[in-house]
Amino acid sequence: MHVVAGVIYNRHRDQILVAKRLPRSHLGGYWEFPGGKLQPGEEPLTALVRELREEINIEVKTAEPLIKTDHDYPEKSVTLDVWSVYEWTGVCQGNEGQVIRWLDIDSLDPGQFPAADHPVIKAIRLAPP
Repeated sequence: MHVVAGVIYNRHRDQILVAKRLPRSHLGGYWEFPGGKLQPGEEPLTALVRELREEINIEVKTAEPLIKTDHDYPEKSVTLDVWSVYEWTGVCQGNEGQVIRWLDIDSLDPGQFPAADHPVIKAIRLAPP
């Protein structure tokens, strides 16, 4: 499964928006970086823009690739195509009923995220904001 996700920075680039996975979803209750599945034939950036509009009510103005990583869960394999989103407009809200929160970069706890996101957290900490 190919998934896009956005590491959405606040205006000062010292916090990142995360969303809590809904209880009924795969790995429900963990925090995640907002995004979702690519549709057939869809380009990753196009999917990211669509998913962030649908999921958290923002319009992406600038985004750049951060990391692409693969992870095998017992029940499925995931390719994460993760983008840094520095400029966006709109008011962030959980359009699907999910809780969203701004977190300081240093407070991202890998134990509260799915295993596939652990390399993403490392990449965030290594990348200049």
